[in-house]
Amino acid sequence: MDTSDKCPKCGSEDSYQDGSLMVCPSCFHEWNPEKMSEVVAEDTSIKDAHGTVLADGDSVSVIKDLKVKGSSSVVKVGTKVKNIKLVESTDGHNISCRIEGIGAMNLKSEFVKKV
Repeated sequence: MDTSDKCPKCGSEDSYQDGSLMVCPSCFHEWNPEKMSEVVAEDTSIKDAHGTVLADGDSVSVIKDLKVKGSSSVVKVGTKVKNIKLVESTDGHNISCRIEGIGAMNLKSEFVKKV
């Protein structure tokens, strides 16, 4: 199978041709194999709960009560976190920060919004 027949979205090799387009039955992505010579760049930017791109040094606000693992503390809704640092993580905790009264911790970007 040609590499242009692999789905660029999910990598499935079960794609089939439908007219001039290729279709992936796994994720239902459609693409034109003639235009696949362009490299598809993956968006690696970290976004908050509303889709705003975050950067190192931003200030964010927590949008959901978050229990602190190993403690009886809770990070309340509306807690403002200043000077965040973005980190790569396999468990989804992609923001490293320091919260006043709690200390250093990691947060998931899906539970914050940019201030």
